[in-house]
Amino acid sequence: MTKSRQRTEGRDMGALLKVTLLGVLLALVGERILNLFHRTRFFNEVEPVDLPNCRLLEGIEAGSEDIDVLPNGLAFISTGLKFPNIKSFAPDKPGEILLLDLNDGGLTPAPLRISKGFDASSFNPHGLSSYIDEDGTVYLFVVNHPQLQSVIEIFRFVEEERSLVHLKSVKHELLNSVNDIVAVGPESFYATTDYYFSHLYLKYVELFLGTSWTGVVYYSPGDVRQVATGFYSGNGITISNDKQYIYAADVMGHTVHVFKKNKDWSLSPIKSVDVVTLVDNLSVDPVTGDIWMGGHPNGYKFFVYNAEDPPGSEVLRIQNIHSSHPIVTKVYANDGSVIQGSSCASVYKGQLLVGTVFHRALHCQLE
Repeated sequence: MTKSRQRTEGRDMGALLKVTLLGVLLALVGERILNLFHRTRFFNEVEPVDLPNCRLLEGIEAGSEDIDVLPNGLAFISTGLKFPNIKSFAPDKPGEILLLDLNDGGLTPAPLRISKGFDASSFNPHGLSSYIDEDGTVYLFVVNHPQLQSVIEIFRFVEEERSLVHLKSVKHELLNSVNDIVAVGPESFYATTDYYFSHLYLKYVELFLGTSWTGVVYYSPGDVRQVATGFYSGNGITISNDKQYIYAADVMGHTVHVFKKNKDWSLSPIKSVDVVTLVDNLSVDPVTGDIWMGGHPNGYKFFVYNAEDPPGSEVLRIQNIHSSHPIVTKVYANDGSVIQGSSCASVYKGQLLVGTVFHRALHCQLE
């Protein structure tokens, strides 16, 4: 074989290798795009499910991202969340915590006053959770994103004054991208992380690649550790009525995970329940123990907002979640004509509250 022929065959092999590598790369990109379409439910359309006796709450125009209802019917509502690529109807107004009395037929939420010393101008509340101490003291834990950071703010609720006293701000490297929280003590909580990376563009890469690097972190002043992992994107989290189980949502996995809470605060995985929606925040029915959740039927419409074709809303309920055959029911669904981007659903004495990431809040009578 001549040297000229060897060079020619070498060039041919090099060209073939380049074409092969390009084909593999294109196939990988194509697979990731299809995977992203699946996880965001890109092509899904809403099939409406109506409820009678529903009305929008007055005074909520810029979101009701999370709702936590106390046993006495007082509901905390976080509003005004601002985040990159998520619609905001009040981009220049700080976030607030609203209080709504579900025993009052007027159903008029009002902002809670926050004690001096807390930077209310940068308040950007996300998930929240209350904890009631043995002496009846109510603590409110709020995920805050000032300058797009993740900080857990701990407040004491003063019911007589309708105010919050700021007690503590919690930061930690394991809490770099917190979505939601469930309080389990005056200073301790479980939190879900929705991204592994903290940099915005790396989050987009993580979303595109479909990695499963997020999960649940346990925090107390003397003990911080990851106690669950393998989530595509952690979201809502709550605790069972008997305080024995933790329920956590994987928004991109379309699942609700069930964990046994151990004495050392570690979590043991029990099962996962498919819910066929981009499940957001979770709450537990204080009577039945059913799991209620808000969901996004089409993630693309949620992230790429179009007023002419807005994102829809779904409310789901899981009954008998610990049985071998949990029952998942779509209780409410709307195409965005009434309520857009539902993020949570909570029940109290036959009443249903539906919150949204950036839109309004809906109240329905279930009985």
